[in-house]
Amino acid sequence: MIDPYRRGWALRYLREAKAELEAARKMPYMAPSLILEAIRKARNAIYYSLGEPAFIENVVRENIEKPQAGNDPILKCLVEIEEMLQQLAQLEEVNEEKAMKQADSLIQLASEIVEAVIGEKVEE
Repeated sequence: MIDPYRRGWALRYLREAKAELEAARKMPYMAPSLILEAIRKARNAIYYSLGEPAFIENVVRENIEKPQAGNDPILKCLVEIEEMLQQLAQLEEVNEEKAMKQADSLIQLASEIVEAVIGEKVEE
């Protein structure tokens, strides 16, 4: 069960991620930074829906630095999201079409996770 505070933040980050991606589509000259921000916000929506974001972020970063033995699919997914975010942040030239598709997929995944946790459909 998710508390109202985290629920509110998860939903807010999800809305903002969708808005950032839409803005990237409308303003191609700003697309790289908007796409990156959309991905960050989608990640944050997932973190808030799963628990304490600072704790989750630490676990993910530790797992990136020193991969743990184990096969936790949620942790593996979170690590992949973080690695994708780091890769995009370090690129000088971003393939905007590919990055837009990745961000769109991640936002959809974040929506599904948040919906599963809060137990209701997220508004489009």
